[in-house]
Amino acid sequence: MYPGATCALHHADPWQLLVATILSAQCTDKRVNEVTPGLFAKYPTPVDFAAVRQEVLANDIRSTGFFNNKAKSVTGAAKMVVAKFGGQPPRTMEEMLTIPGAARKTANVVLGTAYGIASGVVVDTHVQRLSARLDLTKNTDPVKIERDLMKIVPKEKWIVFAHELILHGRALCHARNPKCAECGLATICYAKDKSR
Repeated sequence: MYPGATCALHHADPWQLLVATILSAQCTDKRVNEVTPGLFAKYPTPVDFAAVRQEVLANDIRSTGFFNNKAKSVTGAAKMVVAKFGGQPPRTMEEMLTIPGAARKTANVVLGTAYGIASGVVVDTHVQRLSARLDLTKNTDPVKIERDLMKIVPKEKWIVFAHELILHGRALCHARNPKCAECGLATICYAKDKSR
């Protein structure tokens, strides 16, 4: 249904993807994609982000919401990436999880999309909702949902599977008023809130 599915966050390198993913928390990818071109023009490298005052960055990213926390995470991430990882986000889950603002979802996005490393399955709100609707998990905690998906989805599909679910959630399987009549998965979906 979604050939060529990939990350919707616009980025030119792993660092930009890390920043965009941190900004995407509780925000739409569309909004993040509106903010990041100007942001990356103003702060081209992790060194530039590490040097900016947190309150200045907060103002630059205000429209993404939770801007004070996100500014703290991004500047903290920049300082760590520069000091500990030579200016590039690391390539392991363990190291990614030491970066301010990078929990499993962010780490999986960067590792999978930027580096092609399948370390897990991205679980965002769409993946969480669709995994429950399609009866792929009974859990509500993202880490437990990820574990369930990792057991049933072949490892070589972990990266693209999340992108496909996210696209499906945006296109048809909305939180409210899902477009079940248009859905190619309708025959295998037994969601309680399935529209007739």
